[in-house]
Amino acid sequence: MAPFLHIFFCMKQITIKKPVKTSGIGLHSGKRVNLEFHPAPENTGIVFRRIDKDYFPIKADISNVSKLAYATNLTRDGVSIATTEHLLATLIGLGIDNIYVDIDSEETPIMDGSASAFVYLLKEAGFKKQNAEKKFMRIKKPKHYLSGDRRISVYPYDGFKITYTIEFDHPLIRLQTRTLELRSPEDFENEVSPARTFGFLKDVEMLRKNGLALGGSLDNAIVIDSDRILNGHLRFSDEFVRHKILDVIGDLALLGYPLLGHVVAYKAGHEIHTSLAKEIKADPECYEIVGASKLDFISPEGFVMAGEPSIV
Repeated sequence: MAPFLHIFFCMKQITIKKPVKTSGIGLHSGKRVNLEFHPAPENTGIVFRRIDKDYFPIKADISNVSKLAYATNLTRDGVSIATTEHLLATLIGLGIDNIYVDIDSEETPIMDGSASAFVYLLKEAGFKKQNAEKKFMRIKKPKHYLSGDRRISVYPYDGFKITYTIEFDHPLIRLQTRTLELRSPEDFENEVSPARTFGFLKDVEMLRKNGLALGGSLDNAIVIDSDRILNGHLRFSDEFVRHKILDVIGDLALLGYPLLGHVVAYKAGHEIHTSLAKEIKADPECYEIVGASKLDFISPEGFVMAGEPSIV
């Protein structure tokens, strides 16, 4: 059993106290987009609503995964939401179960390339404890997905832990490995959310010819040349692998429940992450859905975010 005083999830489901909104640029579309978070009833889950399409709802679920080119996109009945992973990671990282994400374009705003702006915004909204019991997806047996030399696995574990390894033939990255265990919202806020997306200058022209990275700039990504970073300093010495951890948290949020397990990934990406999620969902013997009251390592008090005196 993991030696937790409490985990970042609490006994009851969580939504936000009040609506909050922001705006920004879509990384790949380059379009200006407005986004609003709204409280949602118990057992709603995470639901995107395209307000430019009469509030057409798209649930954050692995069954709605569509295009996976440099981002994780969701589609239902021909209506899409692109680049969902950073926002989804933030909601899971902060322990939010039920929320409406209203958006007036086909892509979430990239902000500064990390999840920090979403954390700030949701803390401003505050957190509200609901009456329904929080539920988790607990891994009961290992599950693996491999594609060439890229792979990802999940193992039974009383908590949520990620070990991620990346390897790039570039002097500023090379081989990086990080293990992070998320015990509290502060762990996500401080250790994961500031890590920005990154890309190589040599790839920018190719991406734009293919209709991608049209909104990319030095303000919303780490841009790497042959031997230097073009826009300042790293926030962590291993910011690259931490961003991959951010991505996998968001992609596995599409399982529909907070995950209890140890995720181990090597040279993976959105396609590999979501393929593992599909493999898990396709094997009912791999997992069980369990209420928080059945898990003796979760604190009855739940969590309190820094600067948030209580959850009401």
